[in-house]
Amino acid sequence: MTVITDLEESFDQLILAQGALISEKLDILRKSQFPPNATKGLRSFSLAETAHFLGVTSSSIKKLHLAGEGPTPETSSSGRRFYSAEQLLELRELLAARNKSKAKKYDPRRSEDEELQVISVVNFKGGSAKTTTASHLAQYLALTGHRVLAIDLDPQASLSALHGIQPELDGTQSLYEALRYDEERKSIRDVVQLTNFPNLHVIPASLDLQEYEYDTPVEAGSKESAEGKLFFLRIKAALEDVKDEYDLVIIDCPPQLGYLTLTALTASTGVLVTVHPQMLDTLSMSQFLLMLGGILESIKEAGAEVNLNWFRYLITRFEPQDGPQVQMVGFLRALFPNYVLTNEMLKSTAISDAGITKQTVYEIEKAQFNRNTYERAISALNNVNEEIKGLIHSSWGRS
Repeated sequence: MTVITDLEESFDQLILAQGALISEKLDILRKSQFPPNATKGLRSFSLAETAHFLGVTSSSIKKLHLAGEGPTPETSSSGRRFYSAEQLLELRELLAARNKSKAKKYDPRRSEDEELQVISVVNFKGGSAKTTTASHLAQYLALTGHRVLAIDLDPQASLSALHGIQPELDGTQSLYEALRYDEERKSIRDVVQLTNFPNLHVIPASLDLQEYEYDTPVEAGSKESAEGKLFFLRIKAALEDVKDEYDLVIIDCPPQLGYLTLTALTASTGVLVTVHPQMLDTLSMSQFLLMLGGILESIKEAGAEVNLNWFRYLITRFEPQDGPQVQMVGFLRALFPNYVLTNEMLKSTAISDAGITKQTVYEIEKAQFNRNTYERAISALNNVNEEIKGLIHSSWGRS
């Protein structure tokens, strides 16, 4: 039989070449966007934004400035004040020192007796805004004074890209190095990368993460390997090396129910399931929950248990004018009134357009958008992230 094909080379060679070409062109784009060394910077924040992140009024910050206290802001030709992320930290220290009875309000870092919070963002289906949610949540928590470690567990490395990292070109290593079963395993500290946010570090993803999915069943089935049978404890054990350096860990899980996701869930104190409110997505989520519940029962029998402080669904990419979506949100709220977050994340061109340049809404300049579009997006993000922050603080026993 004659096979008719338009391929000039074998399929494996073709896709490798095309993947390398895309990577090369994206790197050129990155260098043009973030000159001179392809490293992301971070914009300054307006007085209103600074006040929001600090939890004070704008007039409070103005009074400090007029009294000659705190960092000197950048001032525009029209007299508007802007503060850098580093200056936000200076202001926090000043406010905490001046208001010792309310120090935790300004300096929310956890005490020694407060548990490290590990939040996994999960969904079985792609396109549910899982990475968008994880990246904006991590950045918001950093801007509000928390020490945050974001872990990209998805080999597609989208969260890594949003933080200016291109693993195949930058030579960064993933969490796999701290999870592997051989003698080359490293401390998690060795794979942590700095970001353009002072309080936020990231562990990027890479294709090597997929090796964990291959290695684990082999180790679990080996009579000689006790580690393989307890695979679900590996992230929790790895975090022991850095647990005193962070308040929060945000994990962007892969869109599949594999060993990486299960290992992340076992380490978690909180789980956030992103839900796009459409029928097929909700059906997919139901299958995900049924599969996950069954697997977790088996893991529990093996000696591990998921001990959560909280578990919530987040409605994402929500369009309030879409009748079927509104009905689906009502359906979910009626079923799980205590488990669906009060605030929804709206679908917004501001978020998608920022992503084109590998940025989040917290990074991109407001002037690049229609004012109303930007305000709707940032308001929805802040409301969602503030609600999640409240759950985290409640886990620490704070009001």
